[in-house]
Amino acid sequence: MFNEIYDVIVVGAGHAGSEAAAAAANMGSKTLLITMNLQNIAQMSCNPAMGGIAKGQIVREIDALGGYSGIVSDTSAIQFKMLNKSKGPAMWSPRVQSDRMRFAEDWRMLLEGTENLDFYQEMVSGLIVENHKVVGVKTSLGVEVRGKSVVLTNGTFLNGLIHIGDKNFGGGRAGERAATGITEQLVNLGFESGRMKTGTPPRVDGRSLDFSKMIEQPGDENPQKFSYLDTTKILKEQRSCHMTYTSEQVHDLLREGFDRSPMFNGRIKSVGPRYCPSIEDKINRFADKDRHQLFVEPEGWNTCEYYINGFSTSLPEDVQFKALRSVVGFENVKFFRPGYAIEYDYFPPTQLKHTLETKLVDGLYFAGQINGTTGYEEAASQGLMAGINASLKTQEKDPFTLQRDEAYIGVLVDDLITKGTEEPYRMFTSRAEYRTLLRQDNADFRLTPKGYKLGLASEKRLKRMEKKQSKSDAFVQFFRDTSVKPDEANPVLESKNSTPVKQQDKMFKLFARPNITIDDVRKFKAVENYIQSNELDTEVIEQTEIQVKYAGYIEKEKNNADKLNRLENLKIPKGFDYSKLKSMSIEARQKLEKIQPVTISQASRISGVSPNDVSVLLVYLGR
Repeated sequence: MFNEIYDVIVVGAGHAGSEAAAAAANMGSKTLLITMNLQNIAQMSCNPAMGGIAKGQIVREIDALGGYSGIVSDTSAIQFKMLNKSKGPAMWSPRVQSDRMRFAEDWRMLLEGTENLDFYQEMVSGLIVENHKVVGVKTSLGVEVRGKSVVLTNGTFLNGLIHIGDKNFGGGRAGERAATGITEQLVNLGFESGRMKTGTPPRVDGRSLDFSKMIEQPGDENPQKFSYLDTTKILKEQRSCHMTYTSEQVHDLLREGFDRSPMFNGRIKSVGPRYCPSIEDKINRFADKDRHQLFVEPEGWNTCEYYINGFSTSLPEDVQFKALRSVVGFENVKFFRPGYAIEYDYFPPTQLKHTLETKLVDGLYFAGQINGTTGYEEAASQGLMAGINASLKTQEKDPFTLQRDEAYIGVLVDDLITKGTEEPYRMFTSRAEYRTLLRQDNADFRLTPKGYKLGLASEKRLKRMEKKQSKSDAFVQFFRDTSVKPDEANPVLESKNSTPVKQQDKMFKLFARPNITIDDVRKFKAVENYIQSNELDTEVIEQTEIQVKYAGYIEKEKNNADKLNRLENLKIPKGFDYSKLKSMSIEARQKLEKIQPVTISQASRISGVSPNDVSVLLVYLGR
């Protein structure tokens, strides 16, 4: 049936699998995307939204490299918000509310329009491994497909077990069966596996809600978008979300079901996401809080189905229903489907290289929740990196990795393979030590040249980025070179309670003042004339403002990154014997032996390895 040998076989068509397949195929590799149900490509299994704090930066990085998540997020958006605008630009994070059905449809259309990409619907039950190298996959019907590399993106399907109250049943997602066979084979091959948990809230009928009792949450007045390409458009209309709160009465009703809760009666033994806890976990852990926020999110432009963000639960259906009916605005609520928890297998990611290739089996890559992460965006970025590297390997080219000062994707991958994770990993801005460099506004400057070099980002994308960069640089230089006289500057400065100037001064110096914005300096004739004559768009103007106002911080962070990157150039020999280092702590030796870091810099980030241990290693390698 499958006579050809594929370059890349991608197993699973969620967010990780879709990006992996697109990347490999767009880089010229003959690719097969095999999944249990082709109707569910890029399904939004949980909330109908993309982006958010740190996650929005990841989507923009995927887009800058030439991935599809940013484009689909734009074409299926029903609302756009830039979060954290009251903070500095390092914290600004784009987020869209999505039309769930359109999101999956747009992904499928993009994938079907991608050359070199084939599809097949079947459950993969095992891998074909010869001499520690993967050479294909087997399906549950006994079909064998040969491939030079395999990317596993199984999501929550590996031995998935769904819990609703005291009922549980096998499944990878509501209404879909679990995937079996792969975990057992990988364990026999020497891999370590574990179990994790995630959950989802009820979906309800919007026609049964009273939105007049809730607080409206509209999108931004001047919305932006994710993709740096001009092929996607900014939203002209938006759908609002709404906010309401739980209460002590709601909490008491939920507590009545705790004895039947799989979280509290021992049925669920795995660890759930700390930063997205279930409602029962919240009222148990934060007993002093008498209410919690609930966000009522529409599932699309035209559907009446709503997602209740903040009410994730595995309590019995009758308890969910009774408690939710006590929430303001939900007095007459009707359920479409109840919330549930799901347990699934994952593989501690310390078993991977920076390329996301496994250390034990050559040509085998893991991406997404199989690595212990949570979130569409984290999964998509891993899929992109795994797809890129699987393609490069089959083409016998050098692998592609990103450093921690180059991308949030670099931070994510390095955290996973260096530190591992024992709970579902979620990205935050606080995880990135160089977040002033890794802003959402400059992802194209950072990554599009790399994407173009890989053959993933188009020439059109590169030219657009270069034009934006040259215009921004020129505008920054204009502020450095142009002076303004006191009679023009002082009225603007005084209106913002900023100290007036006594003599002519450079605009850059005045613009760099904390309380002076681009709208203020546009009152200077020369600035507005420059903007109009050079036809500067919002992106260029925003970029220029950040470069001027945060110049000192950006320079300082670049210097810090350069210092630490010197340690990235100090390589550790492959298979280095750490037992020789008797003056190093036993814990450090054990951790280094397990992780097998590639550089001194990576070794220094392993938990349990102290600066003294790094010094011992440096001295030994120096000999």
